[in-house]
Amino acid sequence: MTVDFRLDKEQEAIQKAAAEFAKGEFDREVALEHERNHTFPYELWKKACELGFLGIHYPEKYGGQDYGIFENALVVEAFCRQDSGLGIAISLADFSSEIILRFGTEDQKMRYLVPITSGKAISSGGFTEPDHGSDITFMNTSARKDGDQYIINGVKTFITNGAISNFVLVLCQTDADARPSYRGQSVIIVDQDTPGFTRTEVGEKMGIKMTSTAELSFSDAAVPASNLVGEDNRGFYQVLEFFDESRIEIAAQALGIAQGAFDRALAYTKERSQFGKKLAQFQVTQHKLADMLTRIETARLLVYKAAWSFDQGTVDPRLTSMAKMYAGRIAVEVADEAIQLFGGYGYMLEYEVERFYRDAKITEIYEGTKEIQKNTIASSLLGKM
Repeated sequence: MTVDFRLDKEQEAIQKAAAEFAKGEFDREVALEHERNHTFPYELWKKACELGFLGIHYPEKYGGQDYGIFENALVVEAFCRQDSGLGIAISLADFSSEIILRFGTEDQKMRYLVPITSGKAISSGGFTEPDHGSDITFMNTSARKDGDQYIINGVKTFITNGAISNFVLVLCQTDADARPSYRGQSVIIVDQDTPGFTRTEVGEKMGIKMTSTAELSFSDAAVPASNLVGEDNRGFYQVLEFFDESRIEIAAQALGIAQGAFDRALAYTKERSQFGKKLAQFQVTQHKLADMLTRIETARLLVYKAAWSFDQGTVDPRLTSMAKMYAGRIAVEVADEAIQLFGGYGYMLEYEVERFYRDAKITEIYEGTKEIQKNTIASSLLGKM
């Protein structure tokens, strides 16, 4: 038996193409403009879709490239390595639409996935609620069946793409009497123009300023019963399976951010002189760089293994949680060290590493906090006690 850690030729080509696209299109001044104005990079997103980077892991019939989660992770890593803000915003434009891919009807897939991959629609997932955070075992948002419609009431918060998405997949309580309550949850698609559905940006954030983060409100919002994704009262399990996939994407974001911060720190230490020597000539600098690179390579192995395993049909929550938790931590640590190596310049917006640091932190929070990931890992070790 042999273990080959090298990418195959197709994967190398995808990685190279994504890196070249990001290097050519992710202009620093454009990034700073979107950062300062808190705007989504629509033009870059459309170009990424036209070149097949968005939804690369979707079948060709829905506009994808028929690749796997591994190849999608390579694209996300390359984008975030070039620019953390642009990379995150663009890579999350199809967020949660995988639920439709895995569980939706053929009509739903054609109606919602094709616009996603062609750059005509952005998606979002309405899971987090004000009173529950990362705990999705109980939902205050309810959906009541009324003839051929569902009537939805409730509030979701911290929803990625919430204010700009064309549709949102909402996790609702459809059976109030189910015990435990998560057995009575369903996922329902709500289109942006649905009466009774409103969304509002949550306000100023520490990072990911190019990405919309919103509060969604539903007041007797009526949607067709045909917008139910998969089976009634199976939403909790659908979302859990999606999280196993999306955690890998977030881990790839973190990996790219860590590598991008390291790239800039390495280049800076080779150019900057202090006390008559280049910073890179000081042993303390060399040790910092060695530690940073070792952490990044360790995270890369874990992220790639999680993506590869998923594509082999092995859905391993422990492994995906490890990948997200560790890569997120390394992104924060490496970006922090990068700022330290830059000194005062690292604290300035124009030198990028401070933005990488701010954007890195979210990878330890969204798609389940690092504490939630530790719970998942521990549960796999201990079982039910």
